[in-house]
Amino acid sequence: MKCIQISKPGGPEVLVPAERPTPTPKANEILVKVAAAGVNRPDVLQRMGKYAVPPDASDLPGLEIAGEVAACGADVKMWKPGDKVCALVHGGGYAEYCVTPEAQALPVPKGLSALEAASLPETFFTVYSNVYDRARLAPGESLLVQGGSSGIGVTAIQMAAAMGNRVFATAGSDEKCAACVKLGAEKAINYRTQDFAAEVKAATGGKGVNVVLDMVGGDYVQREISCMADEGRLVFIAVLGGWKAEFNISEVMQKRLVLTGSTLRPRPVAFKGAIAKSLRERIWPLIEAGRIKPVISKSFPLAQASEAHKLMETSQHIGKIVLAL
Repeated sequence: MKCIQISKPGGPEVLVPAERPTPTPKANEILVKVAAAGVNRPDVLQRMGKYAVPPDASDLPGLEIAGEVAACGADVKMWKPGDKVCALVHGGGYAEYCVTPEAQALPVPKGLSALEAASLPETFFTVYSNVYDRARLAPGESLLVQGGSSGIGVTAIQMAAAMGNRVFATAGSDEKCAACVKLGAEKAINYRTQDFAAEVKAATGGKGVNVVLDMVGGDYVQREISCMADEGRLVFIAVLGGWKAEFNISEVMQKRLVLTGSTLRPRPVAFKGAIAKSLRERIWPLIEAGRIKPVISKSFPLAQASEAHKLMETSQHIGKIVLAL
């Protein structure tokens, strides 16, 4: 099969076309003929040599795909050859064929193309797991999404808005802020020109938000704590602004805040399968009803994966970047 491999750690140019044997699905896995693959920040970090690939994972980049089931392992019960699926995969998505545990696959939502479906799994698994399972965002509560125009951001805004939560978001330009509002954010704050903590406190009448989804870390943490409501939950999913933070512990104590976080890739199949089940039951109907829509900034042919990575590194995109096969 044709694929894109990382020839050595480095810039986008180290992504090169190659040929590999087509993988064989294990007993509980399906083999998918890939029609499209999503591009995510961990792919970029892996290419740069800054993201450790689990020992049982493919060394090829790519964490989400959409396509058609080509073959099933001996114990597979959920799928059959010919089924149209999208899936969270353990690496190997930048290829003509990819295997994934059957529990991590979902049907392509009605009305969506393979390209659109490939933009869903990584961000939807991440957002649902962290916002609703870990941070337990409840009906009527509010959410602050940092990086609202990113792939994670556009998913979190739409999902929370569709679930009836108040949503606030930050972004780095007025254009990106306008996109966040169009997607369902009540207010979007340009972090380059505005103080997001002050804006959020003003918008909530001084109460603050119940949950913050943070992919920045660093010096954002204290400002996030200052604009959180009593019993608020701050959940970390990335650290684009740095691993270390200094904050006022007394404020955490007085407000009874919870600071938590997670990584998805190392978690077991059963954990990811449970998220897939929740998504299928609670979120897929919202997608099929048109209340949540894929947001694709640009697509590239698989052979131009390096160009896709260049675009991601500019951070000028709004939504997802996808590779088409």
